[in-house]
Amino acid sequence: MLQHELFAVPDDPVILDYHNGTLLTGNYSINIIWYGDFTAAQRGIVIDFIASLSASTPAPSVASWWKTTSLYQGGGAQITLGSQYFDTNLSFGKSLTRKNLSQLATDNGHHKNAITAIFTAQNILVEGFCLASCGIHRWATAGKHNGTKFAYLWAGNSETQCPGGCAWPFHKPTYGPQDPPLIPPNGDIGMDGLIIRIATLVAGIATNPYGDGYFLGDKLAPLEAVTACPGTFGTGYYPGYPGKLLIDETTGASYNADGLAGRKYLIPGMWNPVTKECTPLV
Repeated sequence: MLQHELFAVPDDPVILDYHNGTLLTGNYSINIIWYGDFTAAQRGIVIDFIASLSASTPAPSVASWWKTTSLYQGGGAQITLGSQYFDTNLSFGKSLTRKNLSQLATDNGHHKNAITAIFTAQNILVEGFCLASCGIHRWATAGKHNGTKFAYLWAGNSETQCPGGCAWPFHKPTYGPQDPPLIPPNGDIGMDGLIIRIATLVAGIATNPYGDGYFLGDKLAPLEAVTACPGTFGTGYYPGYPGKLLIDETTGASYNADGLAGRKYLIPGMWNPVTKECTPLV
């Protein structure tokens, strides 16, 4: 199957082309596989983010960010939280291959009108993690006669393995300007970094689920809705500087999007097919 990787240092894009394929539209759920140990507080950060995608919250919000995907021809998925599966016994051990990820996604949960999201804890090694990517999305088939095509994603908590590559701007980058890191809005470097990856991958799935939607460049390593806009968190962004952001007066944390339950998040800008520009929320 084609793979779409979330590279730590993507190239600067120009424009995304539509390749006449299928985009996600209608009602979809995200079914979560928690692989390894996550605290209830950590899970809550992600659950509230997913629930915020199709909520009715005023801009700048997770929901107003997500609405950009409906501007893509043939797009416009409404996302809800689906089922959750807890693999605390580590069915494939502490080191996962890409094949293991595919099997996890295929064997767990229903797949019709659903996305499977695999999240690995900070002590779990995954093939290519940190060395090549911070997360991936792919598609596979399941069900009777493999008749159901579905998309899945994987992203990991990078706090102890590669925060400079996959949790920036909440950690100093591995390379480039060493400006002070931002305070994460939910107080967890690894999980707030994970939210950036989840946002990137879910947007990629929505607009290029099966490799023939919107992307730039090589089909085997495409730049997509968010990976085409690296580091675009606020206005005035440039390489190494995330841009001008909102600041929580109580915690001093940086954010650009409101979510449900009083949550605040920092999520990357998305390529807008109407303006044909990378557009940060603030």
